[in-house]
Amino acid sequence: MAEYRKECDLLGERDVPADALHGIHTERAIENFPLAGRPVHPALVHAYGTVKLACARTNHELGRWDDEKFRAIEAACMEMMEGMLDRHVVVDALQGGAGTSTNMNVNEVLANRALQILGRPLGDYAALDPVDDLNLHQSTNDTYPTALRVAAIGLLRRLEREATALLEEFQKREKEMAGIVKVGRTQLQDAVLTTLGREMSAYAEAFARDRWRIYKCEERLRVVNLGGTAIGTGLAAPRTYIFRAIDHLRDITGLGLARAENLVEATQNTDAFVEVSGILKALASNLLKIATDLRLLSSGPEGGIGELRLPPRQAGSSIMPGKVNPVIPEAVSQAAMVVMANDQTITIACSMGNLELNTFLPVIADALLGSLTLLARACLIFRTLCVAGLAADAERCRRHVESATASVTALVEGIGYEAATRVAGEAQAMGKTVRQVVIDRGLLTGPQFDALVSSEAVTRLGSPPKKDNT
Repeated sequence: MAEYRKECDLLGERDVPADALHGIHTERAIENFPLAGRPVHPALVHAYGTVKLACARTNHELGRWDDEKFRAIEAACMEMMEGMLDRHVVVDALQGGAGTSTNMNVNEVLANRALQILGRPLGDYAALDPVDDLNLHQSTNDTYPTALRVAAIGLLRRLEREATALLEEFQKREKEMAGIVKVGRTQLQDAVLTTLGREMSAYAEAFARDRWRIYKCEERLRVVNLGGTAIGTGLAAPRTYIFRAIDHLRDITGLGLARAENLVEATQNTDAFVEVSGILKALASNLLKIATDLRLLSSGPEGGIGELRLPPRQAGSSIMPGKVNPVIPEAVSQAAMVVMANDQTITIACSMGNLELNTFLPVIADALLGSLTLLARACLIFRTLCVAGLAADAERCRRHVESATASVTALVEGIGYEAATRVAGEAQAMGKTVRQVVIDRGLLTGPQFDALVSSEAVTRLGSPPKKDNT
């Protein structure tokens, strides 16, 4: 038979499992918010541990607890920072109350873990209380957004590393495929010649911009409102505490954090999260575009373009033998779509703040941290399971170059526009390759044709200056 302990709050008494580190507020939140079906993001929990540790060290310096009590609280906070208490933070990711349920779940877990360390029974709040001790000089309204910013910075740094590795992988493919001439396409139609290396370089450059944007947008998250308590006025917090808490948080995290000059404004407004989400959406759009390109270029492989071969990852069909699908680009595309949808959620939620507080921080946190995690994973699998194993079908590219009317544009310099136009028409009408037609008509020799469609010729910037024969 399950055992329980009694806890009380404003609304009355509730039974709490006797061995639970959480308390009555968490129990009510579990009952009230069966929404997402998943707990708050682990990065937010770990960041909350750093915030509570900074606050605890500041309060200890102000003489609020004896050393024994402080050491127990400090140890509990450090365990939360390190992920050791994740399973005890059980409130739903989506919740009313601007994150109060998350803050109270954290307070209750830390209080009860500290009680364990002191050798006292769980729920002995006369000795150490979730609110009076763990929430001392704090509010959900300053600790939650501060923890969110700390969590987001950590995940941004991971994402930057993954985006950098992805662009470097495309740079490797650029060098490997620099000499492979292929048909360039606009509006999905043959256009002019290029190289696979040039295509890979364009992908690398796009991700280089993403990496830079991600690096720079960390600055938008470094200003926090810790110490502002309820609405940014610092109500019920000593001035010394307000100034010292951020110093401790900076030391604990190693991040370049700063207290907002206008704590009231920083408590009200959440537009920085919209800005960061927009940067994430830009990366998602590049991932979706480039993943789609790889699917197109590898299509077929016999009945499609087939200029690239993707690493085979799994059997593609339960009914079509031998079929292998581009599952990694497909998965990356879906991740990108979710990030774009999250951006819309964040934009709406940040716009819905009223007066002195944004009530919808939980959904902002869930969407933002979810996007950061999803993008880092998408970049990782795209790089390791797809781009690292990309291979060119050089022979297929060569056949396309010789057959496609796109190669005619490269011949204008050698045979003139009108002759090139006639060659294009004849090749289409006779079902011959462009190479065959120009050789048969004596317009160019085979080596001359090959020189005009070489990788050097099709990738140089503009036409070389004509020799002066005068």
